[in-house]
Amino acid sequence: MPASPQSPKALAATGRAIDDRLGGGSFARKALRKAFPDHWSFLLGEIALYSFAIVLLTGVFLTFFYKPSMTEVVYEGSYQPLRGVRMSEAYASTLHITFDVRGGLLVRQIHHWSTILFMAAIVVHLLRNFFTGAFRKPRELNWLIGIVLFMLVMVNGLFGYSLPDDLLSGTGIRILEGVILSIPVVGSYALMFLFGGEFPGDLIIPRLYVIHILLIPGILLALIPLHAVVLTWRQTHTQFPGKGSTNRTVQGGPFFPVFIGKTTAFFLWVLGVTVLLATFFQINPVWLFGPYDPGAISSGSQPDWYMGWLEGSLRIMPSWEITAWGHTLPMSVIVPALVVPGVLFTGLAVYPFLERWVTGDHEIHHLLDRPRDVPARTGIGVAGVIFYGGLWAAGGNDVIAERFEIPLFWTTWFFRGLVILGPVLGYVIAYRICLGLQRRDRALVEHGLETGVIRQRPSGEYIEVERTLPVEEIGAITDPRPRPALPMGRPEREGVEAPELRGRLGKVRAALNRHFMADLAEPPTPPNGHDGEHPDGERAPAEHKALEP
Repeated sequence: MPASPQSPKALAATGRAIDDRLGGGSFARKALRKAFPDHWSFLLGEIALYSFAIVLLTGVFLTFFYKPSMTEVVYEGSYQPLRGVRMSEAYASTLHITFDVRGGLLVRQIHHWSTILFMAAIVVHLLRNFFTGAFRKPRELNWLIGIVLFMLVMVNGLFGYSLPDDLLSGTGIRILEGVILSIPVVGSYALMFLFGGEFPGDLIIPRLYVIHILLIPGILLALIPLHAVVLTWRQTHTQFPGKGSTNRTVQGGPFFPVFIGKTTAFFLWVLGVTVLLATFFQINPVWLFGPYDPGAISSGSQPDWYMGWLEGSLRIMPSWEITAWGHTLPMSVIVPALVVPGVLFTGLAVYPFLERWVTGDHEIHHLLDRPRDVPARTGIGVAGVIFYGGLWAAGGNDVIAERFEIPLFWTTWFFRGLVILGPVLGYVIAYRICLGLQRRDRALVEHGLETGVIRQRPSGEYIEVERTLPVEEIGAITDPRPRPALPMGRPEREGVEAPELRGRLGKVRAALNRHFMADLAEPPTPPNGHDGEHPDGERAPAEHKALEP
C-alpha cells in the first residue's frame, strides 16, 4: 500500500499553532470539503466579484495621479488640440493620466470596462436568481443585500464617470442637479448641501471623489463578502433539479482543490477579457469632449449603459406640472427620476415576501425552479426586463431617430407605448412559451425523442421512431422537488371561508394564489418499462394523448 501523503512539517506546525490560538481548524476542514455546483450559471456572481477586484486595483493606480480639484488651470500637457485651454485640475489630471502617465490610458480603460462588466454581471446574476427562485427562504437576506449592492454600484458608477469633469460628465452632473431640485420641500436644501452653493460651485468634484473612493467602496467591501462568502458559506448551495440533486444534497466538487482551481482560472479569464476590451475597444474618450462648459452640450450624448434607463425615463416623460398653493411640482422630473427607480428597486426588494404571501410557501428551498415550471414568475420577470429595456433604449431615442432618419417624436411615442404595453404583452407571451416547454417536457418523458427515422407498420401506416431517453437525461423533468406554491382558500367546512381569505385583501390573495398555481409544472412519472422498444434502443410511438397544461 502506498503511504498516505503527509503535509510538510513547517506547514503542519503552522496550522496547529493557528488552530491552538484561533480555533479555526474544524471550520477550515469543513470549508475545504464544501461542495460547489458545476452549473455554468453559478459563475455569473464570480464575474461580478472578480470585476470588482479589478475595479479596486485599477482605481488605486488612478488615485496616484488624479487631482479632485475644480480650480481652473491652463492646460500645458502633450495633447496638442487642448493646449492653452482653461480647464479644471480634475480634467487636466485626467488628460495627464491618459497621455503622459505610462500605461495610464490602458488602466483608465480597464477601470471603465471592468465597471461595465461589473454592472452587467450583477444584472444577469440578479435575473438568474429571480427566474430560478433562488431568493426564497432561507436566502431573503442575501437577496436584499444584492439589491443594495446593485443600487450602490450604480450610484458609484455615476459618480465615477462624473469625476473627469469633461463635457459629457458635466452634463450628467447638470441632470443630477435638476433631479435633486425637483424633490419637493427639501430639494433646494439638498442641492446646497451637496454642491456647497449654486451649481456648479467648486466642491462637487472633491465631494464625489470622497464618496467614490472611500464611502461607497467601504460599504461594498463590507457587503460583498457578507453576500458572496459568509451567508453563502453558512447555507447549502442552490442547484438545479436532475442528476441526483435533491433539496438536501449538493452535486459538485469540493472547494479545495476543485473549485479553487476553477475559480483561479476563471479570474484570469475575466482579467484577460477585460484587458483585451480595454486594449482594442475605446471607451469614454474624454479628450474628444473637451472640458465642461455650462453653456454647451454635445449632440447625441449618452451615459454608461446602466444609467441609460434613467436617461430614457426622463426623455419620454411628458412635460407635466402640478401647481398648488404657490408651489410647482415638475412631474416630468419627479416621476422618471424618483418614482420609477423607487418602484423598481422597492418592487425587487419586496418581491420575495410578496410571492411568499401569495403562494403560502414557507418551506426551505435549496433546489431551484426551472423558469418554465413557474410560468407566472417567469412572466413577471420578462415584463420587468421589457420595462427596463424599453427605458434603456429610450435613452438613445435621438440617436435612433438620426440613424434611421425618422422624426424624433415618433421614437418618443413608440417608447412611451413600449414601456406601458410591452410588459403586458411580454408577460402573456412568456407565460405561453412556458406552457409549450412544459408540454414538450412531458412528451419527452411519455413518448421519447424524435429520431427522424420513418418506418412502415404492417398495416401500411408510416410512423416516426422515437428513442427512449434514459432516466439520467430526464431527471431535471421527473425528479421530485418542493412545490413553489400551496393551494389556499379551502374552507374548514362547506360554506365557510378560510379565516385568512376573508375581506377584500384576502380575496385578492386567493385570486393571485389561484393564478400562480394554475399552470405550475407537475413532475411526470418516468416510464417504468420499455414496451415497444426496438433492439437498438428505439421504439414506436404510442398514440399521443392530449397534454394538459
